[in-house]
Amino acid sequence: MFNGHFELAGTSVEYGDVGFLFPVDELDATVIKHRDAQLALAGVDGSDVIVVAPTSLATSYLLTQHTLTVIPVDGLSTAVRARIAEEIDASIEAFDLVQIGKWNKDSPNHSLAEFTGA
Repeated sequence: MFNGHFELAGTSVEYGDVGFLFPVDELDATVIKHRDAQLALAGVDGSDVIVVAPTSLATSYLLTQHTLTVIPVDGLSTAVRARIAEEIDASIEAFDLVQIGKWNKDSPNHSLAEFTGA
């Protein structure tokens, strides 16, 4: 089940259009992962987030398996910001974070009997 801003993001960019962000560890920017990424996302409104969205089954799998990562927009180099700005409909200045990967939350275990009507 999704959590965070994956479905409520201000905008999204397709993975193929922002391939230059990968691998994220090689970016000259602040890269926030795991629990710190969840906390960063919890601190902003969904409309302030740019989500990297899949373009195919393969990229969907890659992004689902990718560690939840957020990158503050103001920490990106001018060149990278300009490249992202070319791919979105709004001004990049309107956004705080770029989200890569999904923030999953725990869901309760269910018995199969609940789904069979038995």
